[in-house]
Amino acid sequence: MKNIVDKPAVKSIIRYEINQFLVNYRMLTGRLRIGPDFIIIGAQRCGTTSLYNTLKKYLYIAPALKKEIHFFDMNFKQGMDWYRAHFPSYVYKYTKKMRRHDFITGEASPYYFFHPHVPKRIAELLPKVKLIALVRNPIDRAYSHYHHEVRLGYETLSFEEAIAREDERLLAETAKMQKDEDYSSFNHRHYSYLSRGVYIDQLMNWMRFFPREQILILPSEDLYSEPQATMGHVLEFLGLPSYRIENVGKYNYHPYSKMDATVQKRLVAYFEPHNRALYDYLGVDFGWDR
Repeated sequence: MKNIVDKPAVKSIIRYEINQFLVNYRMLTGRLRIGPDFIIIGAQRCGTTSLYNTLKKYLYIAPALKKEIHFFDMNFKQGMDWYRAHFPSYVYKYTKKMRRHDFITGEASPYYFFHPHVPKRIAELLPKVKLIALVRNPIDRAYSHYHHEVRLGYETLSFEEAIAREDERLLAETAKMQKDEDYSSFNHRHYSYLSRGVYIDQLMNWMRFFPREQILILPSEDLYSEPQATMGHVLEFLGLPSYRIENVGKYNYHPYSKMDATVQKRLVAYFEPHNRALYDYLGVDFGWDR
């Protein structure tokens, strides 16, 4: 019998090993590397990959070694030299500046927005960094998140069962995270379908550590329906010149079945007060309840 090789898995392992080698090598010059000028903090399944990949194409932005570094949530014990190893060096920045092509750099780790300890950690180590948060109709986000976990093999329940058991899966884990800053919770990361869509609670946690003007909040629907205007807001926020963009490509998109109408109606009622609180705080109505 021939051996069956999972080629995508092998490629993923190879990419991981190469990345780890590069990080270990670049850590030797960690103190000579710049930190991020901006961080896309989330939310998950809201277009962070699309936004980051669009920004990477811009002349004045140098990408990190990889999009999702997950330093402030999953790898905080690695230390700042490990984190800086993912970014360009001061020498590279100086060389580019001499050629009149100065740049900024950043990363995008979508678990940051939801993780309870990340705002404080970033505020202490990168108090001036600019933060970008993408938000999406929380019902669409939850359903997309669910199917993402199914594809990964982490979720075996139906969507209706998964959201019904979310509190059961998360409450004790969230308490452990609050008590122990170093505790990492699988359930909190993978089964938070509804919780991640209560954006107002997460945003208020960030506002405890950062002024409002340091966080750009964008509905991901606008990223695809009005790419030029939306990217114009992003570049203005980052202090960069505008440029012409025709569209923003959809990354990590996978088709799936339509949500059950009864479940959707129930979720509209569930999210309505949370959405209203968000609209009132931001002074803008994203129209998710219509």
